[in-house]
Amino acid sequence: MGKDKKKRASLSAFSILYIILLVLAVITWIIPDVQNATLGTIVMASYNGFANALDVCFFVLVLGGFLGIVTKTGALNAGIAHLVKKLKGNELILIPILMTLFSIGGTTYGMSEETVAFYGLLAATMVAAGFDSMVGAATVLLGAGVGVLGSTVNPFATGIAIDSVNKSFEELGIQSSVNNGVVIALGIVLWLSSLIIACAFVMSYAKKVKRDKGSTILSLQEQEIMNAEFTKKDTDVEVAYTGKMKFTMGVFAFGFFVMIISVIPWDKFNVTAFQGWSSFLTGAAIGEWWFGELGMWFFIIGLIIAFINRFTENEIVSAFMEGAKDIMGVVLVIAVARGASVLMGETGLDKYVLEHASQALEGLPAFAFAPLSYILYALLSFVIPSTSGLATVSMPIMGPLAQNLGYNPAVMVMIFSAASGILNLFTPTSGVVMGGLASARIQYSTWLKFVGKILAVLFIVNLVVLTVGMMVL
Repeated sequence: MGKDKKKRASLSAFSILYIILLVLAVITWIIPDVQNATLGTIVMASYNGFANALDVCFFVLVLGGFLGIVTKTGALNAGIAHLVKKLKGNELILIPILMTLFSIGGTTYGMSEETVAFYGLLAATMVAAGFDSMVGAATVLLGAGVGVLGSTVNPFATGIAIDSVNKSFEELGIQSSVNNGVVIALGIVLWLSSLIIACAFVMSYAKKVKRDKGSTILSLQEQEIMNAEFTKKDTDVEVAYTGKMKFTMGVFAFGFFVMIISVIPWDKFNVTAFQGWSSFLTGAAIGEWWFGELGMWFFIIGLIIAFINRFTENEIVSAFMEGAKDIMGVVLVIAVARGASVLMGETGLDKYVLEHASQALEGLPAFAFAPLSYILYALLSFVIPSTSGLATVSMPIMGPLAQNLGYNPAVMVMIFSAASGILNLFTPTSGVVMGGLASARIQYSTWLKFVGKILAVLFIVNLVVLTVGMMVL
């Protein structure tokens, strides 16, 4: 154990978010031309955030109950132990494989809120493999995050951005449109370069922790929580991985597989295989599901797993409630985080920042326009952490601005995607960041300390790629 590992007191996610709320409220009184936040605006921000994020909160809460049922079967712990045993000596390979899979979800359909389901699971898996819970959290957050950063066909980021720019061109009478090929090509470069950097960073840290447990970045308090939450107590006992457990884990995996394919907007890719027949369960076809349908899907899968393991009605309810209770803190963090975004929208602070910053960019040469636009979008992403929301609000302004200055609007689309993507790897106004870290039992301050170096590298690499793209395309 390192000598400098002290039990340091850190602000909770709730405290950080409420401080941000208060600071934003004060800013609305300082900046002219925005509506001043009232006491009522501040007091009701959490409630309005909860109402705004109700679908996500419902999904996470039901997911907690589902995981409670799965945990009670013993199959999850036994499956993790079985996987780690089979990978004995090669546990490190889990990291690039999983990060690549998460990144594919990120670049294709913006996998983000859905990843909250994996933080606790991956924390337990990585701890069992000899790493720490930070490795598990980083595998999910950086994996999916760099995918969203380098969105290629992500309909919720580049898709909405392209559509917004094209519509604004039509309204302004500009005879032009965004080149999808440029967007995809730049997206691939950003995605793969960022993924390689992220994998190397997490693997390097994981090797260091496995070699010397004292080198973990976690505080003593976080290590104690990690050992209590994620470390197996019977490490010397061989846990049988029975046929029933394997079947349970097969159903468990099937549940997540359906989750992934159900939120991919297949119609955007001209795939019609799921139309019609697949709407029998929820009323919405595969590809049209969102958090309400996903929540009920996992509720059903939980009942199926309970039936396979012959749980009584009391056992089902007890396990579900226990799992939901464990994740309630995550639900509340997501709600409060969304409250900050709601406050900025209600006061007009978000639009004020966008309009004044875009005016300052007019007339700049490409080598200055690209990096400053990137920085602008990073700031805007703090104000509007939703990529789809930010694209809808900003691209009708920034796309035509780039076009009028003689620059490629397709590059501007990727500046938006990369900048919002990198900020959403650490912004406290993101429910995914705060909720995911809460699931992994990691303090926000610890995450910032861990991710600082890689953020700097990603920032520089992104800037170089995008500036060159703006200058030559």
